[in-house]
Amino acid sequence: MIPLEHLATAQVPGGEELRLMRRGADYMIVLDRNELMNSRMSGSEEALAEMTAERLVGCPGQNWLIGGYGMGFTLRKALEVAPKDAKLTVAELVPEIIEWARGPMAGLTGTCLDDKRVKLVHSDVAPLIVSGRGMYDAILLDVDNGPDGLVRKDNGKLYSRDGIAAAKAALKPGGVLAIWSAAPDPVFAGRLRKAGFAVDEVVVRARSNGKGPRHVIWFAVR
Repeated sequence: MIPLEHLATAQVPGGEELRLMRRGADYMIVLDRNELMNSRMSGSEEALAEMTAERLVGCPGQNWLIGGYGMGFTLRKALEVAPKDAKLTVAELVPEIIEWARGPMAGLTGTCLDDKRVKLVHSDVAPLIVSGRGMYDAILLDVDNGPDGLVRKDNGKLYSRDGIAAAKAALKPGGVLAIWSAAPDPVFAGRLRKAGFAVDEVVVRARSNGKGPRHVIWFAVR
């Protein structure tokens, strides 16, 4: 049995403590006893970017905002599927997440953080949404565990009625708000529809081979 190694710890501003773990070649980011991310389970995070790109085909000069770097699965897929002239802003609140990406997990990250299309902002994504009225073609949120947050109490504001309204205001007409969640949430889905979005709820497996736990992505089109 390959032992589980504790590599590093990070304190989430205004929230809980995260631990970076490794077993052999596999990495995990853990909160208490909850495994938030695993390097073997990238399928639904990749689908977040891939399915967003599908909904923006033909849209020129795309400007994307990605909330949460995590293990970089969404960003790396976005760089593959978004147009070559797209601009991708990544907001990551926890500085250590980026340190881990450039350090122990550099083999996963590759060169995605250094791509000329990428702007990395060490910040909560919420202020970027509020200040970005009519700026974005796509806002992708993979923050916390979805609307049912675990990591940080303030993350709940993103999924509130006011948070949804701010995201809608930050999108261009026809823009896409794409939201990842570990589980279904009918109340939140209803909140998106009440805000005037056209909502498509997609169930996606955690692993890229179509196996693993079922996750949910909401695609809300303005």
